[in-house]
Amino acid sequence: MPDPDAVVIGAGPNGLVAANLLADAGWRVVVCEAAPEPGGAVRSDRGLDPSYVHDLFSAFYPLAAASPVIRRLRLERHGLRWSRAPAAVAHPLTDGRCAVLGGGVADTAASLERFAPGDGAAWERMCDMWDLVRGDLLDCLFTPFPPARAGLRLAGRLGYTRALHLARTMLLPARRFGEEEFDGEGGRLLIAGNALHADLGPESALGGGFGWLMCMLGQTYGFPVPQGGAQALTGALVGRLAARGGVLHCGRAVTEVLVHRGRAAAVRTADGTCIRARRAVLADVPAPLLYERLLAPEHVPDRIRAALRRFQWDFATFKVDWALSRPIPWRAEGPASAGTVHLADGLDELTEWSAQIAMHRVPSDPFTVLGQMTTADAGRSPAGTESAWAYTHVPQSVSGDAGGDGITGRWDEREKEAFARRIEDRVERWAPGFREAVRGRRVLAPPDLERLNPALVGGSVNQGTTSLHQQLVFRPLPGTGRPTTPVRGLYLASATAHPGGGVHGAPGANAARTALHAPLPLRAPRRRPRTP
Repeated sequence: MPDPDAVVIGAGPNGLVAANLLADAGWRVVVCEAAPEPGGAVRSDRGLDPSYVHDLFSAFYPLAAASPVIRRLRLERHGLRWSRAPAAVAHPLTDGRCAVLGGGVADTAASLERFAPGDGAAWERMCDMWDLVRGDLLDCLFTPFPPARAGLRLAGRLGYTRALHLARTMLLPARRFGEEEFDGEGGRLLIAGNALHADLGPESALGGGFGWLMCMLGQTYGFPVPQGGAQALTGALVGRLAARGGVLHCGRAVTEVLVHRGRAAAVRTADGTCIRARRAVLADVPAPLLYERLLAPEHVPDRIRAALRRFQWDFATFKVDWALSRPIPWRAEGPASAGTVHLADGLDELTEWSAQIAMHRVPSDPFTVLGQMTTADAGRSPAGTESAWAYTHVPQSVSGDAGGDGITGRWDEREKEAFARRIEDRVERWAPGFREAVRGRRVLAPPDLERLNPALVGGSVNQGTTSLHQQLVFRPLPGTGRPTTPVRGLYLASATAHPGGGVHGAPGANAARTALHAPLPLRAPRRRPRTP
């Protein structure tokens, strides 16, 4: 068999998107995945209960639904079907009030108007701005940096003053954004809660812009899920690649990128096989793993090694899956129809939670993001039941436990049980009788997530902080914000590259397009590259 034009390391969504785009261009592509199945953080199983489908990592995909990269792949032709809950997000308070990101602008506006007169109109104005900038803004987000064409279109559409106002708004912390836009707590909670789908606390720059973006995506596209489980999205990407002649090898871990005359020429797998790449190697792995494990030290410049010491992972993630015998008995109206529910009793509680993480303390009252998967996709569990999960964040390194259970960050069975109980106490507070519905439970602490997917280092699901100091030209390291590396023909295609985490395929697409436009090698090596 002829050598492939490209080898893609990793069959996560970014790796599979990159492989598809290269195959579309007529390249022969081989994808090597260490795990026994593809998908990375887009996988589902029936491991908790055979009658219940649970997504192991990511679950809701507003970024995928909005992404021009994903949309152009036309994955519906390969079996992908989206499903949505009636409402995208609900944020109930213990006093019975509830902010709901509903199925239409009027629904959300009515929900926020109940918190403060005028907040419904404020929401409608935000949606009007979104409608004006949506196409160009999404192009800015999902194309290589700097997004010159889309940026110029956006600036021309808005004019100088409004463009500056939008840029300022996008940089605001979530708390300040909410205070400027809303008089009541409902709108402020929707912005801040959605910002915390990344690691942007209420006082973090960019939090307001990211929270607004997630809210607008939810208002426009909902928080959709693949029918049948997250694996259906992966299955569509794999099927599309196969239809174009791409080859996927699962259970074949790449242990080294081999460099010949300054160019990535091949990869070596754990079984000793050497797979040559005629034109490019694309790495859907975190940048620290690429530079510190897959490349020999002599191919990593000192400036890269120095910058890697400053690389910051995002918060670690702790997740609980439940098989429930009935829907969650929410006290407030609103959560029953939402796919995603945020549990925090006010903005100050969100600030306290993020401050505890910043101090490397396990939070006492963890902000909880809860998914009701059967509400979003009726086939996830038997009729009248619910397939549910919840996650929260904890520090990457633990110095103490603000909750008094003596959790040290070892995450042994005692610590996992103690923190899972803390999360369930939170759900019980908003939904008395919740525990009575639990038929089965699975607890995944940060080490468990990394074991299931080594790319989630320390349970870091976004492969690096979303904070401003590690975005744009600073992602993953200070440079150009592009997928190139110091090794010719080697491209970073993972979420550590611009524009970062989330299932939207942009890092993989950016790497593929860069490889396609790179100059051809002067001469492909005729012999296998020498191994160190």
